[in-house]
Amino acid sequence: MDIAKILPLAFVMVAGPQIISSFFFATSESWKKASAAYVLGAAISITAVVSVAYLLANGASSDSSDSGLNTLDYVVLALLAFAAIHTYGSRNQSEPPKWMGKLQTASSKMTFVLGFLLLGFFPSDLVTSISIGSFLANNGDSWWHALPFVAFTLFLLGLPALLVAALGDRAKKFLPKARDWMDANSWIVSEFVIVLFIVIILSG
Repeated sequence: MDIAKILPLAFVMVAGPQIISSFFFATSESWKKASAAYVLGAAISITAVVSVAYLLANGASSDSSDSGLNTLDYVVLALLAFAAIHTYGSRNQSEPPKWMGKLQTASSKMTFVLGFLLLGFFPSDLVTSISIGSFLANNGDSWWHALPFVAFTLFLLGLPALLVAALGDRAKKFLPKARDWMDANSWIVSEFVIVLFIVIILSG
């Protein structure tokens, strides 16, 4: 089932500054508003990019061959290869971007814009969303098959805030450690998922 195939790519979407930002927001004073605005911005941009890619690929797929790999398959593979290279190249950034130091005091408007831009137009996220929309269209799936992927991505983004809501101060003590671990190791999960999806396409 194609829905199950694309769900793991949600981990690629949140790996890096995307999930790190979620941790910062969850440990801020206005964590509810900041986290909600961040997830809302992400929801709009991810859905928009996947939808546009789906519509464009849906028109192109009508002219594709039903046997073997077609042009859209190669486009998706090229996008995934770019995502893998970008993820690997940014794995050892010496220090976080300067703007991250302002996240714990960011306004809801800023967190909304950040969610919109990071999840919609960050290079690895942009190509992942385009890949998913193209993959679903190329395989004859309905547009709504992308919604579980979007929902799972948003769940992962909101998970730090959900932990604070459930555990209170205990979560706020644990989250910085989890944030540092994910900052150092999330690229490994991303690379594994991207390679897995490439294998799925090649064997399809």
